[in-house]
Amino acid sequence: MTDVRHVLVLPDRDAAEEVAAELPDRFGVTEEPQLVRDALAGEDDAEDAQWLVVVEDPESRLDRTALDDLAASYEGWLEAP
Repeated sequence: MTDVRHVLVLPDRDAAEEVAAELPDRFGVTEEPQLVRDALAGEDDAEDAQWLVVVEDPESRLDRTALDDLAASYEGWLEAP
């Protein structure tokens, strides 16, 4: 079985940090999610950066719909695999 990695795209760092903080309680995530700044193509302004929350899911047990709903509640989305 291949490891699954979920990538949630959030509009800013605050939203990404809040989502990362919710993951252990809501989904039982034990591994620290990785926060990554993702500058939009051609944009140098830090205000135009999205933030990614990368969640490792080695047992493929996380509900993609629930993750997408969580991201959507912060004006973000779950990237397609």
